[in-house]
Amino acid sequence: MASVQQTSLSGLARALVQHGRLTEADAQACTAQTGNPGGFVAELVQRSLMKPAEVATFCSVTFGSPWLDLSAYDESYVAKDAIDAKLMAKHQVIGLSKRGNRIAVALADPTNLRALDEIRFQTGLAVDPVVVEVDKLGQWLKKLTESASSVLSTLTTNDEFDLDGMIDAPIEDAQADAAAGEIDDAPVVRFIQKMLVDAINEGASDIHFEPYEKFYRIRFRTDGILREISQPPLALKEKIAARIKVISRLDISEKRVPQDGRMKLVLSKNKAIDFRVSTLPTMYGEKIVMRILDPTSAMLGIDALGYEPDQKAALLNAVERPYGMVLVTGPTGSGKTVSLYTCLNILNKPGVNISTAEDPAEITLPGVNQVTMNDKAGLNFAVSLKAFLRQDPDVIMVGEIRDLETAEISIKASQTGHMVLSTLHTNDAPTTLERLKNMGVAPFNIASSVILITAQRLARRLCSCKKPIDIPMEALMQAGFTESDLGGDWQAYGPVGCERCKGTGYKGRVGIYQVMPISDEIQRIIMTGGNSIDIATQAQIEGVQDLRQSGLLKVKQGMTSLTEVLATTNE
Repeated sequence: MASVQQTSLSGLARALVQHGRLTEADAQACTAQTGNPGGFVAELVQRSLMKPAEVATFCSVTFGSPWLDLSAYDESYVAKDAIDAKLMAKHQVIGLSKRGNRIAVALADPTNLRALDEIRFQTGLAVDPVVVEVDKLGQWLKKLTESASSVLSTLTTNDEFDLDGMIDAPIEDAQADAAAGEIDDAPVVRFIQKMLVDAINEGASDIHFEPYEKFYRIRFRTDGILREISQPPLALKEKIAARIKVISRLDISEKRVPQDGRMKLVLSKNKAIDFRVSTLPTMYGEKIVMRILDPTSAMLGIDALGYEPDQKAALLNAVERPYGMVLVTGPTGSGKTVSLYTCLNILNKPGVNISTAEDPAEITLPGVNQVTMNDKAGLNFAVSLKAFLRQDPDVIMVGEIRDLETAEISIKASQTGHMVLSTLHTNDAPTTLERLKNMGVAPFNIASSVILITAQRLARRLCSCKKPIDIPMEALMQAGFTESDLGGDWQAYGPVGCERCKGTGYKGRVGIYQVMPISDEIQRIIMTGGNSIDIATQAQIEGVQDLRQSGLLKVKQGMTSLTEVLATTNE
């Protein structure tokens, strides 16, 4: 009777029973359970009858197939497009490498002849089975089959949102219709829509579409960190690029020079997200970067940005004055734009005339007159500022002070009864004053116009899964804590990682600020030719925290980790 039962078992199940590694009842139970996507081996492991490594070792020794540890295998060598994604998911296999007319296939059960035959038929290649552990195989399959190649074929349309082009550089309607007809590929359209919605849901700031010689990848920048999301088939790179260019009103026939455009994703009747689109010709195709411009980021309010109470009070006191210049400084990606728009939103009242010169205008603010620079047409910051002064403005915002002419016009505007907001790319507040002087602005004009400078950085905020950590006293002192800072009852925290934060330990970002009002003494230092070191020393005397000190305060408050602050404020 036993032999009859064994003949109904699969090759692996029969071998395990014959070698005494499994009872016939357990083998029959695992074989009968067809709902497990990993098949017999996955069910075996799930019931704790054998460990993944034990099954792999048995298969390798018994059936003479090589055993590979997937955790030590380089993912870049995987033949992603050699086996159809549906076939990979159906039989739980991965094409490891392809050489000549042979393909090495990773699977947990080398006796699965049906899978090997189907792969041989689909690829037209000779198949070499390689044994791998079923748990590691499942992890790899999840990552590979959730890539764009499977999403493209399974996506369904979503009537909740739609893509509408925002015309910055109009093209002829006939050309647009023809282009749309050429790119009328519904799976690609739905795939791009899904990527955009996923990026918004994850809180990403940028989406990168990047073609390379042997693969194509899509990455999101979330909380300042780039992370790979998908690897669509390389053959789709032209369709994806063309579709994005069509909805961004760009010239799809021009692939030799960079182009800039805009588009809008309408999520619902009440919410729409703008995207700034930039294309760049590379060796293997056009790289496209889409900057996500969420208007709600300017509506968060100053309390959500992370200013300390004294810093917030100093900033509000400055921007609400009738005239003067407020400067926001920091590197690219430090949140200067959001800070400026937040200040504009505070000032945006029916009785206030606000004009902005931006390159380009990133977030649309109703009630604000926004002008996008157009160098080809001769519209630059200096020209815009001169025009603004004839438009009876109360508040002027200049996207960036890049040259002496723009700086001088901005300063004259602030001296003649206007509030001027702008940005510079400097490391901290004291060096901003020296930068203006090096540009050629007279010290007297700097001292009489600038009323406050804010330098800022963005540090990743710890997720709710954070854990208390003990940091040696010497490390805290070296980081910048004083003995008085180390007193009191407070706890440092570090990242852990959970599903909510995608295992990074961080979710969202918090601003670190140096808010420096220009006092009478700092004005005197500027007028007498003092340098940024003299200004920084005086600012410390007046109680202005530098970026590192502000960051350490966020550590004491449990908002971020010491490691993150040290990396962000590494001057």
